[in-house]
Amino acid sequence: MNINLTLIGQSITFLAFVWFCWKFVWPALLGVMQEREQKIATGLQEAERAGKDLELAQRKAAEQLKEAKAQAAEIIDGANKRANQIVDEAKEAARSEGDRLKAAAQAEIEQEVNRAKEQLRSRVATLSVAGAEKILSVNIDAKAHDDLIEKLAAEL
Repeated sequence: MNINLTLIGQSITFLAFVWFCWKFVWPALLGVMQEREQKIATGLQEAERAGKDLELAQRKAAEQLKEAKAQAAEIIDGANKRANQIVDEAKEAARSEGDRLKAAAQAEIEQEVNRAKEQLRSRVATLSVAGAEKILSVNIDAKAHDDLIEKLAAEL
């Protein structure tokens, strides 16, 4: 066997193999590698976008939490003001009710005093007539002297 011929045969076979790989195998490998590269790039972009979205969501959540706390503080302040207002209204209502009860009690006391005065006047008039009868030793007719008794009761 001739070594040159073997080398030339091997070189032709190698070139045929390189051409076959270059024509059929290499494009498939490049396609797979490019597809993989695109998937990796897309994954990295999505991860970056997800990180930004997460950061944005965290900011929004913090803002909403801050707003909720502010609203809660406003509601609590409003509730405290309303509670104080209700207490003040209750105090005022109690004061006015107390004043009303006091005025009613005063009016009742005045009525009782007037009734007592009327009773005393009538008793004094009766006692005066009885005392006059004893002093004069004469029977005095109360019906005949009603006008005089009423006048005397009014003076007392």
